[in-house]
Amino acid sequence: MLAAVFETFVPGSAIRRANLAATTLDAVADPDDIGRLRSLLGSFDSRSANLALGLGPVRFRDLSGPRREQLLRHWATSRIGQRRTAYQTLKRLACFLAYADPGPEGANPLWSRIGYRLSDEPTTARPPAVSLVKLPDEASPTLHADVVVVGSGAGGGLLAAALAEAGRDVLVVEAGSYVAETAMSPLELDGLDRMYLDHGLASTADLGIAILAGATLGGGTTVNWATAFLPPDELRREWTNEHGLEGFDGPETTADLDRLQGDIGFDLPPSMPPKDQLLLAGAAALGWEAGPMLRGASDCGDCGACAFGCRRAAKRCGPRLHLAAASASGARILVDAPVDRVLIEDGRAAGVSAGVRGADGAMRPVVIRARQVVVAAGAMRTPALLQASDLGHPAIGQWLRLHPVPVVVGRFPGIVDVWRGTMQGARSLEFRTPGAAQSEGPGPAHGGFIIESAPAHPGLIALAYPWEGTAEHRAAMERARSLAPFIAIVRDRGAGRVQLGRSGRVRVDYQVRDDDARTARRALIEMARLARAAGAREVIALGTPAATFGSVGAPNEAMGPGSSAGWDAFLQRLSAFDFTPNRGFLFSAHQMGSARAGRDPRTTACDPWGRVRADASGRLVPSLYVADASLFPTASGVNPMVTVMALAWRVVRTVLAEAPAEGA
Repeated sequence: MLAAVFETFVPGSAIRRANLAATTLDAVADPDDIGRLRSLLGSFDSRSANLALGLGPVRFRDLSGPRREQLLRHWATSRIGQRRTAYQTLKRLACFLAYADPGPEGANPLWSRIGYRLSDEPTTARPPAVSLVKLPDEASPTLHADVVVVGSGAGGGLLAAALAEAGRDVLVVEAGSYVAETAMSPLELDGLDRMYLDHGLASTADLGIAILAGATLGGGTTVNWATAFLPPDELRREWTNEHGLEGFDGPETTADLDRLQGDIGFDLPPSMPPKDQLLLAGAAALGWEAGPMLRGASDCGDCGACAFGCRRAAKRCGPRLHLAAASASGARILVDAPVDRVLIEDGRAAGVSAGVRGADGAMRPVVIRARQVVVAAGAMRTPALLQASDLGHPAIGQWLRLHPVPVVVGRFPGIVDVWRGTMQGARSLEFRTPGAAQSEGPGPAHGGFIIESAPAHPGLIALAYPWEGTAEHRAAMERARSLAPFIAIVRDRGAGRVQLGRSGRVRVDYQVRDDDARTARRALIEMARLARAAGAREVIALGTPAATFGSVGAPNEAMGPGSSAGWDAFLQRLSAFDFTPNRGFLFSAHQMGSARAGRDPRTTACDPWGRVRADASGRLVPSLYVADASLFPTASGVNPMVTVMALAWRVVRTVLAEAPAEGA
């Protein structure tokens, strides 16, 4: 049944793609969700259900191609949320795998049809110097350290380096694998499968927001787009004054940020790809602020494969920067080792228990005894681990922020090749600060978002692009070389929740709040104006259904500034764009705030220095800390990597000041 549905979305190799999808879903999806999907798939073959849809008393597999498409489109826009969720599950998997899977021959025939070719950047000959632990032969070994750090991303890596350099015996425990640069693949499917959370399929429970999160040694620093933003001054003041993060707006944090700029580099893009030139040109035509994106990478700019790891070692990711420094100072790193529990003894943290995945996939238990425990597993796994450790503060897992990202795609006359070159070379901060609506265009007050360029590879393009039918989607993909996506990072005021499901899997619940939906609509309007000003012949706001202005055969004049035919109506449509689940397309690459820090013990799971609270009275769990984006009191409003590191420096000083006495 799954293969029949996949063949309708994108013809060809449906059995192979269905098997890939089923295997991945079995590995990452909640069993209850798989049961619901299985039941809904079965209803596709229900004669009575299809009769009610006007298709006749027939099974799906007996329908003609056009009638199959009719059924899928009905589910896409159904008033029943479960049907929309099921449709998005099937559509995203089918379309992604159709264009991301290289196939058994290693060269997907669809790639040549859309003009895509694999990156051929050189591979470094210098492996990073990281010290991986080899477990002793015993069945259930116990390791010891002064400090165990759970997670190796932006926060965990920095903290491990700083503590090791201060003379502490540090053991980093990473659930993901270590993928050496020489073993990294330019293939989109391989990169997502090996280096992303849930094999790249992470999402909110209702699939309303697709989530990209690193799950490999180095975490997000290994697979991010190398974008580097300092925390804005107003954010530093807000967290200090409103949330009690004493000194975050002061000279100590400024010195931390200066040090980080030296470490990361904050380099200008070595080249400005077409998609970024279009952003800058459109912003200039509109009189907006815009400029080059600062980056933690150098000596690159041609390959466009940062999201699958940097094979040429040009990116200052964790294994090249903080994890290498930690190893040089004696820290040890244990990979393929998901931690299942923080050990709490006599009220204080005493280590962690984990399982280490062997080459055959079997898990081997291991205990790490430590005088101090730092959890830095990311905003979706840190609260889940704290919950699994029977820590009962009511704020653990609450206040999750996602920076929901709406997308506008412009189709331009020339070749853009969004998968080539610097992944993010340009941005506009014109609308970062909320304010009154400008006179141009309808809609709510603008502000509360930034606009960035965005890269994409064939699988992600196919997953996100609207599907209005088999032929229409194929034709749209064949124009992929001329597409340029613009994304808006919305600083969400609303929040979601992370919790462990009955099966032990992590569940993310998040509904876009009304004021955040208004911000996202304003972002669509401004990105549409940007695309038009840059010369787009067609503008598409991604969703189900999408909103489109212009057409494939439209001359330049039809989209020019002097033409208002239909444009005002299009902007009006964007001002009412539907962001209920699985209508407006949203994704998230930034997860924050689910174990947030602050002065109020009732509403914050950690105190202002990252120490974990046992309950709402403010009582602390001695020797237990958090050091990742979970600490954010609110959404940062900008790419969070550097802000994570700045907070990690605060936790470093706390851990060093509170090291228990020997033998405690």
